[in-house]
Amino acid sequence: MALLEVTNLNKRFGGLLAVSDVTFTVGEREILSMIGPNGAGKTTAFNCVTGLFPVTSGDIRLDGASIVGLAPHRITTLGIARTFQNIRLFSFMTALDNVMVGAHWWMKERVWDGALMTPRARSEERSVQELAFDLLDQLGIARYASSYARELPYGLQRRLEIARALATQPRLLLLDEPAAGLNPQEKKELMGLIARLRDEGLTIFLIEHDMKVVMEISDRIVVLDHGEKITEGVPRDVRNNPQVIEAYLGQGAAAAMGGGA
Repeated sequence: MALLEVTNLNKRFGGLLAVSDVTFTVGEREILSMIGPNGAGKTTAFNCVTGLFPVTSGDIRLDGASIVGLAPHRITTLGIARTFQNIRLFSFMTALDNVMVGAHWWMKERVWDGALMTPRARSEERSVQELAFDLLDQLGIARYASSYARELPYGLQRRLEIARALATQPRLLLLDEPAAGLNPQEKKELMGLIARLRDEGLTIFLIEHDMKVVMEISDRIVVLDHGEKITEGVPRDVRNNPQVIEAYLGQGAAAAMGGGA
């Protein structure tokens, strides 16, 4: 069953059609990757799904209900969380506090609870701190809980951003180039983390340029080029598709490689 359905999605910026009539689905507990050259429209599609960009036309449905036109914070409450291509952490907040921010939307305390530090506020604060620390521990960075986000190495900042997204308690996690800037060992650990999250019931939709990562972890792959979907399928079929080879390697590459295995 499809958790996310994107149908005939179009996004125009003035005279530029950045995403053109793109249709795909993301199934429950599936790992779907979206690939394509720089400028193919991948992040624009992400931004439409998460409400950062208004849709020009088309529909986006979560559990069968349209989310087009909803504000990003409302989409978060429905169970969609994301990370960003360029890491967006609160640099002068601790790693623990960064993760706690992700839990803000589902906390029950009112303004006066926090101002007066009522028993309800203190209890919920402890619960959220425990959740945040547990997420840091799951991602292997608990020892940095008291460190400012800006002090963490790049690869650990990537993990911290994932932890913050998980704190929103999502059903669908969108990862925008999570392997960017990581060394081979960090990429291996990332693939293990993504697989574990899926095994725990999470649905994953990611953009990634590292083809080794994409081919090893994806159930299906959607390929964009110049804003249009050129193919989708299982990794083996996508890897051997002449259009995909040409989009990545240039004119004539498909013929030269023959689309072989």
